[in-house]
Amino acid sequence: MSRALSRAVFLRIIKALLAGQSDWREIGSNINRTGHLADDSRNTDVGERYAQALFELAVQADAIAAVEKDLKALDAARLESADLRRLLNSPLTPQADKAKGLVAVAEALGVSELTRRFVGVLSHNGRAGALGPVVKAFAQLAADHRGAVAAEVTTAVPLTPAQAEGVAAALRQALGKDPELSTRVDPAILGGLKVRVGSRLFDASLRTRLDSLKFALKRA
Repeated sequence: MSRALSRAVFLRIIKALLAGQSDWREIGSNINRTGHLADDSRNTDVGERYAQALFELAVQADAIAAVEKDLKALDAARLESADLRRLLNSPLTPQADKAKGLVAVAEALGVSELTRRFVGVLSHNGRAGALGPVVKAFAQLAADHRGAVAAEVTTAVPLTPAQAEGVAAALRQALGKDPELSTRVDPAILGGLKVRVGSRLFDASLRTRLDSLKFALKRA
């Protein structure tokens, strides 16, 4: 019967890989034999685990800001390129090809050696699709380390500088801390906005309100 790796063992393995103390093929084989996360489809949980391992090494290397900048650049490239998203998310693409593609993008962006090694490990372990959750989790860890709070704001159209400042002011008042905003555009929400702070989601999107109205009408 397979046994999932504990969080501590998982972190130790990933940190060893990133530090170059083990070969990813050997570790990957051992992980799959123990069941690890091969059956875990929750990319968010996977992203948090990998982000934690990367963050601990970034702390040791005094490279939190550099790695955070690298990850944001990689995520921006992922969001901007439909081809890259297909490469990372397709179950038909061999893991080696995903690793080559993601590492090539990382090198083109000029990321640090730690980040380059990280994306290689992430891809070779079959978790390239978790890059987005990794970026979010790392940003949260970095914000916590700075004593700030990370907030992701999703809107149907880009926010103007004045609107972004208004959202930041409202969050500052509600949370009692200076928020570090990251924004993304998702036309599917139609209007309004969604704000995610850690595990909390504040949904004031038009799409959600319309869905709630449809549900209420069906029950009437």
